[in-house]
Amino acid sequence: MLKVATRAARPLFAGTLALTVLLAAALSGATARAEDAPPAAAAPAAAAPVETLDWTKWRAGNDVKDLASLRRGAHTFATYCIGCHSMKYVRWSRMASDLQIPADELANTLLPAGAKAGDYIQGTLQDADAVAWFGKVPPDLSLMARARGPDRLYQFLKSFYVDPTRPTRANNLVLPNPAMPPVLSTLEGVKEAVYTNVQVTSGGKTTVEKRFDHFTTTTPGELSPEQYDAFVRVTVNFLDYAGEPVQVQRRSTGVWVVLFLLLFTGISWALYKEYWKDIH
Repeated sequence: MLKVATRAARPLFAGTLALTVLLAAALSGATARAEDAPPAAAAPAAAAPVETLDWTKWRAGNDVKDLASLRRGAHTFATYCIGCHSMKYVRWSRMASDLQIPADELANTLLPAGAKAGDYIQGTLQDADAVAWFGKVPPDLSLMARARGPDRLYQFLKSFYVDPTRPTRANNLVLPNPAMPPVLSTLEGVKEAVYTNVQVTSGGKTTVEKRFDHFTTTTPGELSPEQYDAFVRVTVNFLDYAGEPVQVQRRSTGVWVVLFLLLFTGISWALYKEYWKDIH
């Protein structure tokens, strides 16, 4: 009986052994093919969400003590602004003296044709032409930084965008519907403003308002965003200087004036005590 069982078990054992060998070979081949196969391409990363821009928090961060920045700003004004805008309270010679601009550089790179160093900074656009082309005379920029603030000017120069409904085909977030065309678009590039719909509830009524979200650049400019930002900052810095050319000296002198007044107050109080000490 035992021999019969043994003979019956031999074919079963042999079949099991053969099946095990085949499975091992198959697994080994699959492993080899997996190792030889090229790595699978990584899944494409999800596009980063576009950050909402709050242009009201943009700051010029200018420094009127930086003479190099002011000199660059003077050149940008003479290149891009003086065609329309004047500075009727600033003389070329005074500006050159304050910014330490040599006379030959002033004559060769800054002064318009026919202008003299002692002249006030006058734009080259005639008033009649300005009214015919833009509907108004461009404002004088002598005191613009003092009137609006450097931050406001910085925000204005960085917030032009395409608007096909406007005569100039451009609009501005800071000053809607400006007469000024986007004269710096060749440097910055052409941008479109993207708005989002926001539900606003007031007085029990819910309305949908369009709010600015961000800009998208449709045509790149000659400058990178960082370079254009630096360009705007030096321009605004120069306008800040022009609004009050003596502001650096005024602040420096003001510190000494306050210190003198404090010292004089102490001396006056001591004299007062001395004079009145014997009077009851």
